[in-house]
Amino acid sequence: MTSSGATDLFVTHRSLLFTVAYEMLGSAADAEDVVQEAWLRWADLGAEAQAEVRDPRAYCVRIVTRQALNRLRTLSRRREEYVGEWLPEPLLTVPDVAEDVELAESVSIAMLTVLESLAPVERAVFVLREVFDAPYDEIAEAVGKSSAAVRQIGSRARSHVAARRPRTQVGRTEQQLVVERFVAAVTTGDVQGLMDVLAPDVVLVADGGGFANAVRVPVNGAKKVINLLRPFPQVAVGPRIALVWLNGGLGVRIDDEVGGPTLVSLEIEDGRIVRIFAMRNPHKLGGVATETELAR
Repeated sequence: MTSSGATDLFVTHRSLLFTVAYEMLGSAADAEDVVQEAWLRWADLGAEAQAEVRDPRAYCVRIVTRQALNRLRTLSRRREEYVGEWLPEPLLTVPDVAEDVELAESVSIAMLTVLESLAPVERAVFVLREVFDAPYDEIAEAVGKSSAAVRQIGSRARSHVAARRPRTQVGRTEQQLVVERFVAAVTTGDVQGLMDVLAPDVVLVADGGGFANAVRVPVNGAKKVINLLRPFPQVAVGPRIALVWLNGGLGVRIDDEVGGPTLVSLEIEDGRIVRIFAMRNPHKLGGVATETELAR
């Protein structure tokens, strides 16, 4: 395989490799680093060794998985010292991602938050098996476990995720309707409109990381959430609000000259919002400058 051929092969699978790394790490910046490290390791093999690789795609996924696992263990220690609630880094995605329901759910802020509760190897096994349908023997080689152990780990991870994942899948039409109702109610200070669109037990989670103003613990209940949102229309300099495709679903971008940008992801059930994720840490918003290609 020529150098250019090796490069072309890696470029072909780059979106897949980034998606694997991102779902394992919840960080676009770290996922980019992992993909770059994987490319260097692939390139260092040399043309002859690359030509002997039976399944280059699986081989590259294996490299990315191992690199992501190493990084995930380090990140887990850092997150224990994080200021306030930790949320994944949001991504601007193309509308087409929403057409792949399984991919859209797997990269949603809601699902990535659930995956944070898994141990590193559990997360790797779940992502590779449930999202990318990798064979157990390939996963075993990637995580350094036996196939039998991987099956047990996968079963445990599925049960854990099933108990915490969003309970219903929402179609694009319903999602757009609910998001638009939410935005209209917030921007006009319509308290009744907010009461109608928010579930009584809605939870708001904000991530400022100590770099932007944000509540440091989850806010529970519609009345408390509305009290946080009510001052919004009265700010001196009106923020710019736009609907954006965020992590495979419709979200909200708020650009405030005073408070800085905020990316909002909404979890919806039965026509009402049950969870609001507000990402305000400026160090996590690098992935919303341009659309990111995802694949599986």
